[in-house]
Amino acid sequence: MEARSSRELQARNYLEKHRIMDLLTYLTSALLFFRPERPREYLISILERLRIARLSGVALPFFMDNSNIASMFEMLDSSNKGSISFVQYKEALKTLGLCTADEVLKDDGHGVTFEKFRNEVNKRTQEIWSAF
Repeated sequence: MEARSSRELQARNYLEKHRIMDLLTYLTSALLFFRPERPREYLISILERLRIARLSGVALPFFMDNSNIASMFEMLDSSNKGSISFVQYKEALKTLGLCTADEVLKDDGHGVTFEKFRNEVNKRTQEIWSAF
């Protein structure tokens, strides 16, 4: 039984070290957000663009451009208040694979504006891709 738990621990450490679960979560979120006709080819293209960015030193690929971020924010801000609730903000980050369910985010008691939402999505996306 000890050998099994040792292998499980080694596997978990490997996945954490290489941030594989973060990558898979983000890829799955992008897949569900864009819903491409050919999902395998889409995932391969994402990974290929990431590889090229790494090899060439060009900017890492962003799969959520400002128009996508704006569309998501508008869906959340259905009353056009110009802000969304903290709960909506955290759920959107989780849906995009940019935050974990147990991550603690600071709620300042104010609504989240589009600018803050966009900046946080871009910052977290950059952090994720730069880790690979």
